[in-house]
Amino acid sequence: MALNKHTLNEERKRLRTASTEELRAELAAARRELVTLRYQLAQAGGQLENPMRIRHTRKRIARIHTVLRERNEG
Repeated sequence: MALNKHTLNEERKRLRTASTEELRAELAAARRELVTLRYQLAQAGGQLENPMRIRHTRKRIARIHTVLRERNEG
């Protein structure tokens, strides 16, 4: 999934309007995805179909943490 400036702004708006429970669920899902991607990377001998997915997932986790911290609930 290519993230351009437009889709990043939409994602930020969506995260800010999401409930805390939704954010926590999305955070858990993103963490699971990151573990899966890292496992696939290890199994594939350093080759992934889309290696940028790891970076995008890490950034998504950071964005969720930021919103939760701003709410003082992270």
